[in-house]
Amino acid sequence: MSQTDALFESDLPHLELLNRGKVRDIYNVDDKHMLIVTSDRLSAFDVVLPQPIPGKGEVLTRVANFWFERTGDIIPNHLSDKPLADVVPDAEQRAILGDRALVVRKLRPLPVEAIVRGYLIGSGWKDYQKTGSVCGIKLQEGLEQAAKLPEAIYTPSTKAEVGDHDENISFDETVKLLGQELAEKVRDVSIRIYTECAAYALEKGIIIADTKFEFGLDEDDNLYLIDEVLTPDSSRFWPADQYQVGISPPSYDKQFVRDYLETLDWDKTPPGPDLPREIVTKTAEKYLEAETRLTNHG
Repeated sequence: MSQTDALFESDLPHLELLNRGKVRDIYNVDDKHMLIVTSDRLSAFDVVLPQPIPGKGEVLTRVANFWFERTGDIIPNHLSDKPLADVVPDAEQRAILGDRALVVRKLRPLPVEAIVRGYLIGSGWKDYQKTGSVCGIKLQEGLEQAAKLPEAIYTPSTKAEVGDHDENISFDETVKLLGQELAEKVRDVSIRIYTECAAYALEKGIIIADTKFEFGLDEDDNLYLIDEVLTPDSSRFWPADQYQVGISPPSYDKQFVRDYLETLDWDKTPPGPDLPREIVTKTAEKYLEAETRLTNHG
């Protein structure tokens, strides 16, 4: 892990800031490229918390790059070969960014989040308890919380505007949004990436319970994997040696922070509460441990 200080917000005055999201700052580079800086901001319950988690953005970027490389034979991705030094010529600014910055191709994002679930947890578990289904997909009776599903299921959602929550939609609704061929391709590629990568992660002692992917199209309507992929922010990572059916396993992500926030008298609206130093430190350690386990270096 590099020793750069925590980065709450990037500042690159020579580039046009296109968007500052909950975690990522996106800058315009030219007609074909953007710069994505994954900050150390942490959001919980859709609220950005006041303290950054040191090194989190670097971990997320390195983990995403690791998976982009591993999945390159399945689908191309948005990474470009334009050097960062061409985009951020100032060495001091590059040092502040550390491993958090990626130069990516400009693509047209699809209006669908591709969610794949391999285990029955979170909103899927709540849905199953009420209906016996997850997002309209009927499952066998008698499954317990955190049970491994017989096969991974695809449960897409719409991409909400900032401040709103994503809404689960049926596969048929994605056909209306994308067309039959593209909707099927997104579904099939998503399940394949998840299945192959979850099998690899399991060998490293990590269960990937569920994840979300995002896709974009180039000017020729070719499909690309974009955004982040299989990180502790976009996925639910569990330590395999602590997994058991019937309980919600501990995770390598911000669940640790969410659990702490649930103990507070906070109404989950901005501003977010300050986090104690030990919560910040422990969270940083969890992110780094996930990277170290998956990639054998951190």
